Amino acid sequence: MDLGLKGKVAVITGGSVGIGLAIAEGLATEGVDIVIAARGVERVRSEASRIAKSFGVRAEGLACDVAKREGTDDLIADVKRLFGGADILINNAGTGSNETVMQAPDEKWQAYWDLHVMAAVRLARGLAPLMKERGGGVILHNASICAAQPLWYEPIYNVTKAALMMFSKTLSTELIGDNIRVDCVNPGLILTPDWIKTAKQLTADKGGNWQAYLDNVAREHAPIKRFATPQELANFFVFLCSERANYSVGSTYYVDGGMLKSV
Repeated sequence: MDLGLKGKVAVITGGSVGIGLAIAEGLATEGVDIVIAARGVERVRSEASRIAKSFGVRAEGLACDVAKREGTDDLIADVKRLFGGADILINNAGTGSNETVMQAPDEKWQAYWDLHVMAAVRLARGLAPLMKERGGGVILHNASICAAQPLWYEPIYNVTKAALMMFSKTLSTELIGDNIRVDCVNPGLILTPDWIKTAKQLTADKGGNWQAYLDNVAREHAPIKRFATPQELANFFVFLCSERANYSVGSTYYVDGGMLKSV
């Protein structure tokens, strides 16, 4: 199936590892030129170089912190300088949390708000006008099932991802007149390096069987009884970027192995 993506330019935040990297590789497979943004200089440049060599596309790795205004400003300026703009924006940068509402300080709330919400706001403001000049585009937000079905131990993550989902819906109505589609994806259990790291930490003093820990998490939460690979989730993102999804506007999609308990 030709997805009509060859020659497009995609910007993926949090693109040097896990879900973001899998999305970058999936789009590169379709002939999309890639900009991956992440904080680690060496890793983001190394992964961009590998993508360029492996898939025969142009790939740039840009080191920046999108949780800060100067980071998004730099990213927007570099995308304009290197490619003249972008056709696709994947707001993927994010991380989990662990706290209680009563104990978490203002600074932690603000840090997650800046990373999960304001980064998306600022990048949309900067890149959407460039998309309009190119005839349109696609903006996708990687939120979480926790935006609708929260986990008790990460209230800040739940709240900020819910805000990202609503921002996505609101932005979609504003930009569709410029032929820019905006959608949101709420993943369930995805086997990212962060999940593996957490599992290893939690089982270090109990024999170190981190795989069994993850298996138990999957059995408890997902009817499919397993984690998805980042590539499985990336496949869905790539489809939403394509002309095959042209009538998809302002929607939120759950890719969760049946984890969501509501309809």
